[in-house]
Amino acid sequence: MLAVQNVTMRFGARILFEDVTTTFQAGRRYGLTGPNGSGKSTFMKVFTGEIEPTTGTIQRPRKMGVLAQNQFAFDQFRVVDTVIMGNKALWEALQERDLIYAKPDITDADGMRLGELEGVVADEDGYTAESDASILLTGLGVPEHLHERPMSEVQGGQKVRVLLAQALFGNPEALLLDEPTNHLDMESIHWLETFLSRYKGTVIVISHDRHFLNAVCTHIADIDYQTIIQYTGGYDDMVMQKVQVRSRLESENDQREKKIAQLEEFIQRFAAGTRSSQVNSRRKEVERLAPNDLARSNIQRPYIKFDQDRPGGKHALEFEKVCKGYDGDEGRQEVIRNFTANVNRGDKIALVGRNGAGKSTLIKALLANAPSVTELDRAIDSGEVKWGHDVNVGYFAQDFRESIPGGHALVDWLRQFDPEALMETIRGVLGQMLFRGDEGMKRTEVLSGGEACRVMFCKLMLQKPNFLVLDEPTNHLDLEAVIALNTALQNYKGTLILVTHDEDLLDEVATRIWSVTDDGIEDFQGPYSEFLASRK
Repeated sequence: MLAVQNVTMRFGARILFEDVTTTFQAGRRYGLTGPNGSGKSTFMKVFTGEIEPTTGTIQRPRKMGVLAQNQFAFDQFRVVDTVIMGNKALWEALQERDLIYAKPDITDADGMRLGELEGVVADEDGYTAESDASILLTGLGVPEHLHERPMSEVQGGQKVRVLLAQALFGNPEALLLDEPTNHLDMESIHWLETFLSRYKGTVIVISHDRHFLNAVCTHIADIDYQTIIQYTGGYDDMVMQKVQVRSRLESENDQREKKIAQLEEFIQRFAAGTRSSQVNSRRKEVERLAPNDLARSNIQRPYIKFDQDRPGGKHALEFEKVCKGYDGDEGRQEVIRNFTANVNRGDKIALVGRNGAGKSTLIKALLANAPSVTELDRAIDSGEVKWGHDVNVGYFAQDFRESIPGGHALVDWLRQFDPEALMETIRGVLGQMLFRGDEGMKRTEVLSGGEACRVMFCKLMLQKPNFLVLDEPTNHLDLEAVIALNTALQNYKGTLILVTHDEDLLDEVATRIWSVTDDGIEDFQGPYSEFLASRK
């Protein structure tokens, strides 16, 4: 069981949460929600002991699994050893045991200590540790040939999976997972959903994936109004309950204010008359009916709307026998082989497949000669790409920070995407994406990941493209922004190619699926739900 009592967290004059007392029960899976900056990761660090609260006490179980955030901290270790480190007691016992066995002469004291260490190894299932770690890694999509490799040779997306396996290793009583689905493909996310649903301990997870929270969570712990309120059910259940509670409180306040107005009118009319007892009675009633002070929510909802400057031609994109590869340690690796397809105006295509299958590679290949796109690393090895008449492409790269050069104020950098726009228009778009007042003069080089992501949406809204290409647009967004993006893409009248691991986006936006596999690319004509049904 995890619990906090009277916990307050302040940074200077800013209060994240105050005097919070709440318990996280065993067997329950909690989604920790709140907008960016509300204190979710801070609260997680309070639980792990990485940060001390301003005031209050923390109750923790003996063994917790924590998703490590530093991808480079284990570069000198084997992948399988990195996973075993998730059980700290076991790893320390194994290390000490190996040091003793490495001695040229083992003393009696060493022999006694070895007996103690072998007991720890046995108690912690250390004799099957490597096979247990390999099972976890395989389930998360880390291929077996990587298990013996050093972490320094593992790609970023695979490193996240290894660190997730580390958190899950050793049967911890509680799991603390901060954005565990980042960089996971759909197959790995589904595996994680199943794993967590069967897990018997306490789970606290931060995620911007609404579908994942709805599939996994039995409860939501929402950080808002400078406190943490628990709701039963998944994310959608929490939103409904929260709106109902807030609406009820606001309605009660409205009724009280109307009643107070009637009483005060009576008091003013008869205060100087002979009905003093009735006036005093009504004054007491006014005091009793004083409206409750409703704390202000810290939720900020962006507004995203993608317009088209003009619709393009009926045939938006045609390509034939496109091939694209890259040079690796084992020579030239061909990722896209002879892919041919047509994209019509209004198609909304989602690319799905395992990480590394070639989704981003395909997008960069198709953008080889795309109009209005200036990002680098766009080319094909062979084949032909033809863009339709009057097509204007808006591109959101997975490494979007490279699209925003440093040395500019936001308003000045954005002006190039609609030179005729008034300053009020640019500031209005920035305001829609929660850059208010002087934040429009913020420098591009100091943007956080989430801020840079929102600036890219400002760019696309000013650009008004009729063909959107979005490669993992949700990685740095909070849930409110992901929901706003979902709505915007559903309402968008142009053509869309989308790479995402957000299942709600796939299910609610896509009308066509390109499934990227080792055997090639399947062009499925239909929504994601029908695509999944066809696989079953």
